Order: sequence, then C-alpha cells, then structure tokens
Amino acid sequence: MSSDRACMLCGIIQTTNEFGREGCPNCQGVFEQAGVSAMECTSPSFEGMVGMCKPTRSWVAKWLSVDQGIPGVYAIKVDGRLPPEVIDLLPHYKPRDGSQVE
Repeated sequence: MSSDRACMLCGIIQTTNEFGREGCPNCQGVFEQAGVSAMECTSPSFEGMVGMCKPTRSWVAKWLSVDQGIPGVYAIKVDGRLPPEVIDLLPHYKPRDGSQVE
C-alpha cells in the first residue's frame, strides 16, 4: 500500500503510477488549468477509505463532496496542501485535511 496516494482535491486513491501516467480522473482539468502536475496535488498520507459504486446516489459521496466524481475508492482525510495556483481557481475550496483556508 505504500505506493498508494490520494488526491488532495477530491480524495480519490490511486497508485503513484496511475497518477503519474493518467493524472487524477476527477481533477486533471483543474490541475492543467493551474499549470501543475497531478503528483504535486497528491499525498501518500491519508486516513480512511470509502468505496463508491454510484457516487451520484451516495450520501457519503455528497458528504465528502465527491458526488460528481467517478466510482472508486476515496480517502476520508488527506494530509497536505494544494499548490496556491490550484486554490486560486477554486472559490469554494475546502481542504481535505480538516483545516480551514485562511
């Protein structure tokens, strides 16, 4: 499991190779717009995992704010901070590490 990482924006968990090869399936457009790589926006440090088959119909997906994401395994909490270039593009950004944006 040491090669697993979680996206700091949506929380999806993938391997390092998947993020390096394909980026984040939910957030890649935002990362490209900000001019950063998906790897800069992932963390190897996360807590909890939730598997979702139908995110659009899941109250847990709504609670995690990933109800518009693809089916997959998502972290409950992701340690780390997104690059400022990404945060600047997101007026309603809520950090996945449990902290609040100043």
